[in-house]
Amino acid sequence: MSRAVVDHNVQPPVAEEEHLRAQIYTLLARLLARAPDAGLLAALGGLAGEGGEFGTALDRLAEAARGSDPAAVEDEFTTLFIGVGGSERTPYGSYYLTGFLNEKPLADLRADMARLGIARADTVTEPEDHIAALCEMMAGLIGGEFGDGAVGLDGQRAFYDRHVGSWAGRFFADLETSPSARFYRAVGAVGRAFLAVEARAFDLAA
Repeated sequence: MSRAVVDHNVQPPVAEEEHLRAQIYTLLARLLARAPDAGLLAALGGLAGEGGEFGTALDRLAEAARGSDPAAVEDEFTTLFIGVGGSERTPYGSYYLTGFLNEKPLADLRADMARLGIARADTVTEPEDHIAALCEMMAGLIGGEFGDGAVGLDGQRAFYDRHVGSWAGRFFADLETSPSARFYRAVGAVGRAFLAVEARAFDLAA
């Protein structure tokens, strides 16, 4: 289930590089919203990186997907993010930035969401600062799917700096070292390496 409702407008053409960025955010959102099924694991198994830290991380994800059983990955997801007596990781911005859930970072995010025309789906109960929702929002900003579709690179960077770059790298690094993680260690590596690429690109464009 999608974590954010997108009010789709007529969208301008998106450059190939921007399309690839949006695809990575969408993939991370999907993997962090729920465990991958057999079809997605099979697709991930065909990924091939193109060198560098991010490419190596993609290769690790492909290898992990090829060696994973869907039922085992679903159990892993439950242990990591849901848990009976509490999850192993807490994938919320407020928690990473303040140590508590539902704090000021969430209120700031909701204000920016309202300004950008982003609404939470009625069926979603998690706070909007869940990492999966934020990755979905970044994909939408890149693709011009929110508001008037003209957020631009400056708007993307402002949202990224405030709501993603300020904490998500630490979350992904923590995911890589989670005791119960097997498949999701590779997901953590992809997320951490990708955000490092994003930060460098934003800096170069400044």
